[in-house]
Amino acid sequence: MSDDTDPRVRRLHEQLEATGERPIDPRTNRWLGEAEAVARDATTPGLDEATVRTRIGQVRELLAEAGETGDAAADDHLASARELCDRILEELE
Repeated sequence: MSDDTDPRVRRLHEQLEATGERPIDPRTNRWLGEAEAVARDATTPGLDEATVRTRIGQVRELLAEAGETGDAAADDHLASARELCDRILEELE
């Protein structure tokens, strides 16, 4: 990833990527997998601020659909990801 990518966006992607290594219900995992893909897209170098804001908003919506994972470590990653979404969006709005 390029140095011009916001480190919080990279961290968001890392948090979601880490949930993929945990034993999670397949229905929840579907939402998290989509959120991870959108977060990964948001790390693309050179994206304008409006696109990053849109992508992070999409991640937040997907995480809201995901609910609880049933795995304490995954839930911790998810809580961190939700907090990062909120902080990133507050700054970009």
